[in-house]
Amino acid sequence: MNDTTLEPAWLDAFETVLRRCALCPGDTVAVLRESQSRPVLPELARLAGARIGCSVFELSVPSVFGGTLPVARSTGASAALRQLQPVVAALAGSTLVVDCTVEGLMHAPELPAILRGGARVIYVSNEHPEALARLLPDDTLEPLVKEHVKRLRASRRMQVSSAAGTDLAISLEGAACGGNWGTTARPGTMTHWPGGLALAFPAAGSVNGTLVLAEGDVNLTFKRYLERPVTLTIENDYVTRIEGSGVDAELMRSYIAGWGDREAYAVSHVGYGLNAQARWDSMALYDKRDFNGTELRAFAGNFLYSTGANEVAGRHTPGHFDLPLRGCTVRLDGTTVVDAGRLIP
Repeated sequence: MNDTTLEPAWLDAFETVLRRCALCPGDTVAVLRESQSRPVLPELARLAGARIGCSVFELSVPSVFGGTLPVARSTGASAALRQLQPVVAALAGSTLVVDCTVEGLMHAPELPAILRGGARVIYVSNEHPEALARLLPDDTLEPLVKEHVKRLRASRRMQVSSAAGTDLAISLEGAACGGNWGTTARPGTMTHWPGGLALAFPAAGSVNGTLVLAEGDVNLTFKRYLERPVTLTIENDYVTRIEGSGVDAELMRSYIAGWGDREAYAVSHVGYGLNAQARWDSMALYDKRDFNGTELRAFAGNFLYSTGANEVAGRHTPGHFDLPLRGCTVRLDGTTVVDAGRLIP
């Protein structure tokens, strides 16, 4: 697919999403990009904002590269702002920031200051625009996500099991729980498009058990469907063993060790997908450069386990795995919310 030629359907999709973010004529829209951003995304954002009648400006900053560290992917923590205070101030003073950085500002250190300024932020996931247009938020997704976030916040314990052998016990006491449906209309908030998941950042010492990545489960850092099982032993939040034969297990062991950081082995967040429009099989249809994988984080009924940074637990690291699993059963205080990969209505 060619994403260098703007398509009317893509522009319509961007306009729809920005309107769902409650933009009005005269509002200020900051389109944030970096030197390695996919050029079509900030262009579509700029044109969609202009269609609505907003005052749109674009900020472009250089991408940052990691030197001798492993390549960082799927972190949600763009380093491109580099604490540049004039940039942060310009973003914070806007009505809406359309974040077109490669990794996104979700876990970037500058985000709290931007939100405190009253701006709202939507991260446009670094996907081919055809995928974004397929995954427009609708009127059903927001109430569904809100309902499951309430359930997470009211629960003390999450249990996750599967026929493949997963058996995890997760304490939700002290966890920060949230969710996202792909739009935001309230100042000082952030979302990402595509949306459709509910998740929790557990407090320190909350996760124990076994996580089995089965054939067909996904390692989004590598943008790869697993071909052989990998078993992770998790003790007091940390992966202590990565077992399995074949390249999937070898890649995980090699990459996570490459950070030289114990925190890369710890849990970042846990949750489950709620978006019925998102598809598990979509990664097979895109080149890696055209695909960031937010769709696979959100497909309905997946259990998402992630390693890496977790501010609630006081852990910070650029190492990160996002691992959507199929076929899991998720229980909150004993009540099943996902049954063998099927979201319970």
